[in-house]
Amino acid sequence: MTTTNTPSTTTGTTSDARLDGTAYAAEEAPRLQWATFAPDVYKAMVRLAAAAAKGVDPVLAELVKIRASQLNHCAFCLDMHTKDALAAGESVERIVQLGAWEESRHFYTEKELAAIALTEAVTVLTDGFVPDEVFENAARYFDETELSQLLATITVINAWNRFGVACRLTPGHYTAGQYT
Repeated sequence: MTTTNTPSTTTGTTSDARLDGTAYAAEEAPRLQWATFAPDVYKAMVRLAAAAAKGVDPVLAELVKIRASQLNHCAFCLDMHTKDALAAGESVERIVQLGAWEESRHFYTEKELAAIALTEAVTVLTDGFVPDEVFENAARYFDETELSQLLATITVINAWNRFGVACRLTPGHYTAGQYT
């Protein structure tokens, strides 16, 4: 029998089929549990993430982490940060609209939009440098310390995304606040 697992959005448990009886695809094991084999790097990343988060609004930080994770296709981080955002009081509607934020601007404040645009510019460097207008717009809403912390948050989630994608970490088993 092939086991098909679907993560529960609230408990992290798995089930074999949808309510209509249709089976889900089999859950794949991660390629590598990198944190087990590089514990000093993992611990340093955790400390770096904590340092980056200082002074950044927790809900805004989760929006930034979700958007970067969407762009980087990191399913593990999307699972984690969506659950953390919901636990922090973020709405499902704003999380869902984040993938189309430019068409859904009215769901966000100007400050949030500046942070999301900066997240995209820093995350998708294949398009070139971070545009001056994106950086300058963010600087209108964040003082130098806040902007530095926001940039650190964006950089750290991009690093976590690379571990998650490269190791193909399995989403669906995270519980909000599990790693805090």
